[in-house]
Amino acid sequence: MRPEVESRTAMPTLSQLLLYPIKSCAGMAVQDATLLESGLAAHGVHDREWMLVTESGQFLTQREYPRMALIRPRPDGGNLRVSGPTMGDLLLPLAWHEEAPTRHVQIWDDSVSAADCGDVAAGWFTEALDTRERVRLVRFRHDVVRPTSVKWTGGMPSQTRFADGYPLLLIGQSSLDDLNLRLRAAGRETLAMDRFRPNLVVAGLEAFEEDYTAFLSTGAAEIRPVKPCARCPIPAIDQATGVPGPDPLDILQTYRANPRLDGAVCLGMNCIVSAGAGARLRVGQEVAAELAF
Repeated sequence: MRPEVESRTAMPTLSQLLLYPIKSCAGMAVQDATLLESGLAAHGVHDREWMLVTESGQFLTQREYPRMALIRPRPDGGNLRVSGPTMGDLLLPLAWHEEAPTRHVQIWDDSVSAADCGDVAAGWFTEALDTRERVRLVRFRHDVVRPTSVKWTGGMPSQTRFADGYPLLLIGQSSLDDLNLRLRAAGRETLAMDRFRPNLVVAGLEAFEEDYTAFLSTGAAEIRPVKPCARCPIPAIDQATGVPGPDPLDILQTYRANPRLDGAVCLGMNCIVSAGAGARLRVGQEVAAELAF
């Protein structure tokens, strides 16, 4: 059952749709995408469909390797073309190969069976990250389901691929605008939305109104925010240069510490797809936002 809600009169709109084909590498802005239970898909690729891991299978992010921001994946015909600042491009076939060897990988508390993308890809990414420790690229298997925790969903089942915990991350544009006003007041540079790596950016909500949104709907599709997004140091990394700078968490700490997550600094909401999987989303599309208090 839906919680009691307060209807809005103004209609927010989707202002950005973003996918991250390789977890923690550069994002891909799209004009339209398919909404799946496991997240967004566009141009033959899914959000967080690939991931970099150590030889032992532990997942890697920009927390350890800020240079991952400079690795840019883009669909190109039947391939995913991956480019780096000093590298020749790597082509990864989008077609699924059943004979791909299996590698068991660890992402937070989840152990997942993934497809290893081979030694050529491993060598490319090891050189791109300029690390002595060899890394490997894995792909989420199409026959695997990684369920999300139901602790925050009210028991509603969901699934994701290699995202941290939930299939979608929502941020209202006004929430970033509010943070940037505070950064300017402190004599700091403003931040681009890509620092916070959302999938859905919505214009027309009040600042932090996504915190209290029961669901967003576009026709048959319904997206339900379920858990505040606790922030790590990645927003300190300039996504255009891969260079860490001043961490905005000190400013956010003054007004965005969330007692529901033991005081963690939060910005944005993790979401699940509660209805209408398979629907198309597009930039500029109006969304109905129902508020719950």
